[in-house]
Amino acid sequence: MGRADSGGRPTGAVPAEGAPGPAPSGRVGRDETEEERLDRNWVELLQEMRVMQVGVQIFTGFLLTLPFQPRFRNLDTFDVVVYLAIVAMSVLSMGLFVAPVSMHRIVFRRHRRPELVAFGDRTARLGIGLLAVLFSGAVLLVTDIVVGRVFAVIAALVILGALTTLWFLIPHMVARRSGPAD
Repeated sequence: MGRADSGGRPTGAVPAEGAPGPAPSGRVGRDETEEERLDRNWVELLQEMRVMQVGVQIFTGFLLTLPFQPRFRNLDTFDVVVYLAIVAMSVLSMGLFVAPVSMHRIVFRRHRRPELVAFGDRTARLGIGLLAVLFSGAVLLVTDIVVGRVFAVIAALVILGALTTLWFLIPHMVARRSGPAD
């Protein structure tokens, strides 16, 4: 009897229908219709948004409790302005991550998946960019209170640079090396 892979298929067997492999056009990729690709893109986008939504919701909830802490009254004007800015950014980023769900409810069963996926992609990108600024602002606020303003500004800029590199520059470099998007 021949060897089988972990899925129980004989080694060297032809991949099952719909499995990744050379497309009929000869290019490597999924053999899927445009509708299947949009459905897959929508599901992948929703999974990514779920991760971001939970994190932003927890962060926003934490931020909203801060004014009720006794030491909050000791903040100077700069810290209060930074705090209000990061609360606004947190709520706005949450809105950006939830916006595709609202759009989906409105265009449900209207055959608007291409627009829905494009809208979700744009709001996710904006939300991620806003998160980088939001987290840098949070570092600015906390570091200013703990050690002082000069170090806080440096720390916030370092964090913003690191997040920009991790979330935008490196992914764009990888994308550029990968060739054009489908």
